[in-house]
Amino acid sequence: MLHLRGTIKSMNDSRSTDLIHHPYRPPAGFDAPMPGTFKASTVIFADVAAMRARNWQHKTGYTYGLHGTPTTFLLEERLCALEGGRQCVLTPSGLAAIANVSLALLRTGDEVLIPDNAYGPNKALADGELKAWGITHQLYDAMNPADLAHRITERTKLVWLEAPGSVTMEFPDLPALVRLCRERGVVCALDNTWGAGLAFRPFDLVPGEGAEPLAVDVSVHALTKYPSGGGDVLMGSVVTLDEALHLKIKLSHMRLGLGVGANDAEFVLRSLPSLEVRYAAHDLAARELARWLDTRPEIVQVLHPAIADSPGHEHWRALCAGGADGPRAGRAAGLFSVVFDHAYSAADVDRFCDSLKHFKLGYSWGGFMSLVVPYDVAGMRRPDVAPWPHKGVLVRFSVGLESMDDLQADLLQALQVLA
Repeated sequence: MLHLRGTIKSMNDSRSTDLIHHPYRPPAGFDAPMPGTFKASTVIFADVAAMRARNWQHKTGYTYGLHGTPTTFLLEERLCALEGGRQCVLTPSGLAAIANVSLALLRTGDEVLIPDNAYGPNKALADGELKAWGITHQLYDAMNPADLAHRITERTKLVWLEAPGSVTMEFPDLPALVRLCRERGVVCALDNTWGAGLAFRPFDLVPGEGAEPLAVDVSVHALTKYPSGGGDVLMGSVVTLDEALHLKIKLSHMRLGLGVGANDAEFVLRSLPSLEVRYAAHDLAARELARWLDTRPEIVQVLHPAIADSPGHEHWRALCAGGADGPRAGRAAGLFSVVFDHAYSAADVDRFCDSLKHFKLGYSWGGFMSLVVPYDVAGMRRPDVAPWPHKGVLVRFSVGLESMDDLQADLLQALQVLA
């Protein structure tokens, strides 16, 4: 080592050059539970021939940090294993993943169909940038496959799916919606953040149906939620099965300059091994609290796919529980909403939310801390597409990993404030 160091100094006696071009490399063979974190914009090539031969579109080598490092490649492959796909790209947020798909697959004159109960920013993107670029959109009733069938035309190039619906938690007949898209030759993309690759398999919805299992074309996942689990990472993913479709999305991904930080990828990699255990804990606590709130006189409707009278429960039961009954059948995440009796004003419900101690007011979900948000659903829905049947205020809960008894006591004391 001293000999090599001396060789460099004989070429250039500058300490700064020595610090940058020092020849020492750590020995190979180091292994540990967590993989190494590689941070890079520039990637070094051995020679010009290697530089010219390297292809950024596939995981055969490295070209530039934006196109992948060992850290991001590893995360992409593990996400493919989680969701059952073959290719993956990472984006700076879940919304960026949605935008990546829409911008890759839609052109001026095309139309995209979005569920009326979908994640609001997806609809805002369609009504903003997509509309400005001459791409039209329609909202459809996800709980009525016939409505989707009616709205698909020759201009429809993309159909968004979401299970369950954002905030209002209706669970659609997902296989029926995918079949419609298959019959009409339209690409279907699923926001699979709630399912997290665990509640159901997006690329294997109905195993053994026909020559291949019934599958969505694209699964988008806000890794910000359960895969991260800490409320401290923003990231999204786009997973596909079809190579040609993947390359369309990846080319757009490259042209948009989408990338993620190495430390954020490290955080998600660190959390993934505990994903299934955490998801089950969130699920169990949410079901218990949802069932308890279903007995309260202040609440007229609990919206949780695993609760029998929640809209679309039968679809959840078929897809996520294999048709089984029972309080712990299937998987259902840690998210649910309730509708208060309309005798309670919006100010009353705000007071309830403000009185909670363990449930903190904050957007997002999937972390270890329980969260609550009141919503004005009437302002979020199109009455001519899927009328909202309730007059009372809706409140959404994300159940964290605190003691379930403490969370129930917190809800009780806040309900007593309304009295």
